Amino acid sequence: MCNYIRVTHPVRGLVPFKLYPFQERIVGELQENRFNILRKFRQAGCTTIASAYSLWMAVFQKHQAIVILSKGDTEATEVLDRIKIMYEELPGFLQPGISEDNKHTLKLKNRSVIKSRPSGKQSGRSLAGSFLIVDEAAFIESIDTIWAAVYPIISTGGRAFILSTVNGVGNWFYETYNKAAEEANAFTAVDIRWKEHPEYFRCSDYEHLYKEMEKRTPPLNIDDWESITKANMPRKQWLQEYECEFLGTGDTFIDGIVLSHLAENVNKEFYTKYNNRMRVWKDPEPFYDYVIGVDTALGRDRDYSAFQVVNLYNGEVVAEFYSNKTTIDDFSSILNGEGIYYNIANIVVERNTVGNHVVDLLYNKLEYENVWHDERGLPGFQVTVKNRDTILSELEESIRTNVLKINSERTLNELNTFVITDAGKITADRGKHDDLIMSLSLANHIMKEDRETSIMEFKNETAFKEDNKYALKNKMPIISHGGPKVEDLKWLMK
Repeated sequence: MCNYIRVTHPVRGLVPFKLYPFQERIVGELQENRFNILRKFRQAGCTTIASAYSLWMAVFQKHQAIVILSKGDTEATEVLDRIKIMYEELPGFLQPGISEDNKHTLKLKNRSVIKSRPSGKQSGRSLAGSFLIVDEAAFIESIDTIWAAVYPIISTGGRAFILSTVNGVGNWFYETYNKAAEEANAFTAVDIRWKEHPEYFRCSDYEHLYKEMEKRTPPLNIDDWESITKANMPRKQWLQEYECEFLGTGDTFIDGIVLSHLAENVNKEFYTKYNNRMRVWKDPEPFYDYVIGVDTALGRDRDYSAFQVVNLYNGEVVAEFYSNKTTIDDFSSILNGEGIYYNIANIVVERNTVGNHVVDLLYNKLEYENVWHDERGLPGFQVTVKNRDTILSELEESIRTNVLKINSERTLNELNTFVITDAGKITADRGKHDDLIMSLSLANHIMKEDRETSIMEFKNETAFKEDNKYALKNKMPIISHGGPKVEDLKWLMK
């Protein structure tokens, strides 16, 4: 690569491909490991490395089939054009000759072939190769389906190189990378950071590179690169493109900065009930009212039945239930018991489809006395296309303004994969769930209504102290007319 490959630089034109140390490390991983997954920053030259490595394989090894998958046809064509330029710039004695050359295929006379294809649901089934490269995997739709289709082709000895910038959490790239980092699959996780790039960050270890760079024209000003780049892009884009942060990137409904704040404040101090299906952070307090938002599923290993218990006074989510194995009858019974336990909490049930059965059981069979009714006097909440967006927008505002205090990591995980699609629809990402989100949005909606119609003054958590909730724990000042100024209440505590 360093001796013979020439690449097109956006500023300097056609130049020798002199690898930086972090790029040499990537090549070393490709040589040593059968499966590699690379989390990269933008403009790191990784696609160029994959292209040059593909050409090296095709030139020096006979009968190799290298397959490159890209997000779209434009990207696939650009990658192969890059490889063709590299081939044309090789000295003659390294060129085995071309037997086929078209938009998506470069076949050499030594029977090695490089195929560059756009991704698609059927991409994997139509391709066979000894080395698979997937470029920008986090942005490829149905990549999990493609991988499942193509893996049998390389399972008997083939190799794979998956590379991408990040695109939020919950997608195939995120899950595969994290499993690799935990050594829970066959991939080797490879990480590079923008501060390893000598053109972005000046480091004493790379002084020999700076001297070489100073000889180039035009000269590179790397001292101001970080500040200039940050100033020219939103924070979310900076985190995604250069900091390689999974959390807070992607097209999430909740802003990435807010999600990062929620992650920092996850509370893992809870106890469980009902065979770990329910998590409890705080038991009920006698002077507080609670609301329970409910989203119901059939209990057949698909969607989850979920409910969230929210303290109406300070907006804290004090308990949650989450299960995809609980029957509707059992779920209703648990709701009834927890509603009574939390001071006869106001239970609001989404009455769409199976939710109607929960409403019926609570209201008629169990005779729970505080089931929420709508403006028509009907028990339960009918979610429609119109009001769904409204209650979700209210939820976003309550989370962003700290009206709601979320303790749950499970709820955060759903928020991390709750996205806005290209069509503008707010929904769970493919293969993910939104049951905790919808139950929380119902509880938040009722809390918002109560706060707007109540004369009671509501506080956030920081506005009061735990030790001031009970008047009998403190001496109570009274008006004095010559007598004692403080009433002695010790006799009440006996």
